Amino acid sequence: MKQSKDLSLLNCIATSLLAIFFTVPVHESFHLLTDLAYGDKVACFSAGAVQPMNLVDYSTLSTFHKIMLAGGSASILNAIIGVILLVVLLRAKTGALLRVFLIQLMGCHLTTGFGYFMIGGFFGSGDWGLVFARLSETPGVVTALRVALSLVGSAGVVGLFFLLNYFSYDFIENKESLKERTGVGFRLHLLVLILGFSLGMLVTAMSPAVRTGELSLGLGLLYNMMWIPFFWGFMFTGVMKTLPPKGERFLYKLPREPHYGLWGAAAALTLVDIFVFGPGIWFN
Repeated sequence: MKQSKDLSLLNCIATSLLAIFFTVPVHESFHLLTDLAYGDKVACFSAGAVQPMNLVDYSTLSTFHKIMLAGGSASILNAIIGVILLVVLLRAKTGALLRVFLIQLMGCHLTTGFGYFMIGGFFGSGDWGLVFARLSETPGVVTALRVALSLVGSAGVVGLFFLLNYFSYDFIENKESLKERTGVGFRLHLLVLILGFSLGMLVTAMSPAVRTGELSLGLGLLYNMMWIPFFWGFMFTGVMKTLPPKGERFLYKLPREPHYGLWGAAAALTLVDIFVFGPGIWFN
């Protein structure tokens, strides 16, 4: 393999795919585990949606437990994981390739968590739309939740634009170089948007929930717009040069050596996501 080939691009594609896999199917697994924890059963698990059998009597549950069981648990856990990863990135030094993966994974979890908050708050849709349906007998609670989710979700999503830009400078040696900033922004952020949106729409189209009418491609498009912070992470870093950190933050060169194990793991898990979790696993 020629030394001139930019292997960092292929490595960053692999880390992007791994970050997506350890966010989207993991999000759905949170729904699965929550249903099982409350004594419900699940008819189908897929990368697009989990279809519970709804055997639990919601009238016996408190408001908090209704929120968790109806669909709120997954996005809350995504947000918590994203914040934990943010703390790790701020306080720990890592290898360059692990740093790339952790930045992308943090972004994926935060955009999923806060994105669902925002979609639920503004549109009454997604996981939180299911929560609101279960709380329909308490409209005051629904209104308060929608306002809170709109504010927290919007703040989290916009804040992520700046966080992604901030962490880009771990890999930017010359802040005045448009080419360097654009290259880093593309590899760290725009790749996640392109791959996340593409895979998201593919597994949505394959989802059993689409075939049964519980999920539409239009809603799938709305949900996959949650990847948009990665576009703004790229724009802030590579085009707009928005608020670069003070002082020098350059810590790592993007890894140019091939990591065949990483590529293999990313390819294998992506195939599982598409061909196993896409059509869904049925339990009855």
